Parts: sequence; structure tokens; C-alpha cells
Amino acid sequence: MAEGGQNMSSGNVNGDRLQQSEQQGLSLKQTIFVFTFVTLEKGGPAIHEEELASKALHIQAKRFYLDVKQNRRGRFLKIAEVSSGGRKNRILMSMSAASELRDRLQTFDEQIHALGEQSIDNDEQVRSAVISRDDRKYYLDLRENERGKFLRISMVGSNTPRSQIAIPAQGVQEIWETLAKLIEEFGNEDDRDSIETPPAIEPTELPASKNLRVGNKNFYFDIGSNNRGVFLRISEVRPNSRTTITIPEKVWSRFRDDLSELIVTMDDKRNHSRINPGEESAIPPSGN
Repeated sequence: MAEGGQNMSSGNVNGDRLQQSEQQGLSLKQTIFVFTFVTLEKGGPAIHEEELASKALHIQAKRFYLDVKQNRRGRFLKIAEVSSGGRKNRILMSMSAASELRDRLQTFDEQIHALGEQSIDNDEQVRSAVISRDDRKYYLDLRENERGKFLRISMVGSNTPRSQIAIPAQGVQEIWETLAKLIEEFGNEDDRDSIETPPAIEPTELPASKNLRVGNKNFYFDIGSNNRGVFLRISEVRPNSRTTITIPEKVWSRFRDDLSELIVTMDDKRNHSRINPGEESAIPPSGN
């Protein structure tokens, strides 16, 4: 009876959170994302998680929690940022991605110490980095505002809404050192989210073609193979012309990463323009 009551209570909590998400105007994808996290936090039956370690850090007016957890797919890291007002942001990553994050944090910490009181030049690419793991990308950007320098880490996934945390510059070293200790203890096990070399694909097993219509144009995405390997052919077809490019399989991930980074950059510029209309920069219109 107690167990049934507990499930009923959990259901009510999930229902209330979903209703609240709808009232706040969240998209269906964001609502599903909220529901998934509520289920995990409340110990829902979908995925069993075990917490292996948890570290709490106080940096300026924020609290950061680094949690190593484990489920049937392997171990992963959750980094949560809680502001003084109680607002919570978090990112998730596999342990292999966490190992790369550790190395990136060390590099950014060295850059922060080298800068000292000097202001950041936003045009320098050295101030940004990207970590790619399966269907998720992590963008690291060293920024500066009226409160000082900070490192922003954004998580972008194909099945999850974008989320991000901001670490004050003086706390990057502490986050890096704490993460290094967690990885030393829990990061030796290979997780299933790590990127592996894709197996050879027979022509009969190649994915079906895709097409996209935009105005008077059609874009076709066709995957083929020849004696040199698998490739992606992208064709732009107009009423009186056709343009085609071919991308070898070995550079697909780089092509995807660069495109994702451009999309995120444009989204940031448009969001900044909406917040600061007086500082709006001209964005060239797309060609016909």
C-alpha cells in the first residue's frame, strides 16, 4: 500500500511539472525533456541510476555540484550550477567526454591566468573549443561582462534542448581539479557513449535519401559508395540548374560540427539582437 501511495505521489509531481511546463509555453521537446528529468530525479522505473560520487563547490555566489552516476549504459557526469536565487542549470556527459573536458578546463585556466586583468578579445578563436560525443556537442567559450570573466559551457543535443552553465573565471581551476580527481577514480571504465570507428557498410544497407524543399529550391541528400568508400552527395536543384557537392564519410563529423557551431553562433547573435536592439548588427540575407 505504501508503495502504491508513493507511485501516486510521484505521478502527481510529474503531472504538475508537465502542466507547469505547458503554462510556461515550452515546446513539446522541452516538455518531454522536463518530464524525463523529473522521472530520473524521483527514482522512476524507466532507468535505474546509482550515484557513485558527489562533490559540492561554492564559487562566488554560486554552488556547483559534480556528480558521477551510473546506469545500465555506463557511467556519466552531471554538472549542476545553482545560482543564489535557486535557479538550476545542468549539463550531462559521458566519462569519455568528461576526460576531454578536464583537459580543456586546464587549457582555459592557463589562458585565464595569462590574461590577468587584460580584457578578452572575442575575435580570437583560442578562446573557444568544442567537444563532440555522439549526438551531443559541448561548446566552451571564455567570455566577459560587467561582473568579470567567465567560462560558458553549452550542451547541444539532437534530442534535448540546449542547456548551459557559467563558471566564474576564478573557479575554473577548482572545477578542473575536482573533475580530475573524479575521473582518476571513476573514469577508467569505457562507457558506451564513446565514439567508435563505424563498421563498413554494404551498399544495400545505406540509409534512404532525404530531400528538403525551400522556396523554388530542392535539396537532396543521397548517400552512396564506390571503390573509395562511402560519401554524402548534397544537391541543390533549381528549375534551370543543379549544383552538387560530395562529402567523404571520414569528414562527416567535422562537417556536422562546423555546421552546428555556425547555427549556435547565429542563434546567439539573434538572441543578443533581440535583447539589445540598439546594438543589432547587420545579418546578410540568404540568397535566392
